[in-house]
Amino acid sequence: MKMPPPGFGSQGVRRHRDFLVKGMLMEGFRVLVVDDETDFLETIVKRLRKRKVDAVGLTSGVEALKYLETEHFDVVILDVRMPGLDGIETLKEMKKKRPLMEVIMLTGHASVESGMQGMQLGAFDYVIKPADFDELMEKIRQARERKSIHEEKLRRG
Repeated sequence: MKMPPPGFGSQGVRRHRDFLVKGMLMEGFRVLVVDDETDFLETIVKRLRKRKVDAVGLTSGVEALKYLETEHFDVVILDVRMPGLDGIETLKEMKKKRPLMEVIMLTGHASVESGMQGMQLGAFDYVIKPADFDELMEKIRQARERKSIHEEKLRRG
């Protein structure tokens, strides 16, 4: 494991976490972002790629489900409210196809209930938009870690 640079001082835990999120440990990691707000979508994808995350952005639940037929992702960032197939219905279908794939729900309408409903259906967590990018990165890191633990348990039998 790549260690943080020297001089982390008394804020070691926070700074170490920031290093892990921003550093090389995110390389080779795949994130799908699904949101109908194209400006938000493009910004998140660009910022993820800047941190060496292999990120893809799609604008609808239907498009995401079709894409998942041939592509694999570690984590999905999924907007709750979208036209057509909403985030909750998309989540249900995603979890049927890829139960180990972690999903972080986004809600732009301060609807904690929607986020909680998503978690009851198997989402890892939720974030209220406009999302703080560092908070989102931390949730992605945690979701990736949980997915890795579940995969390791399956390998061991």
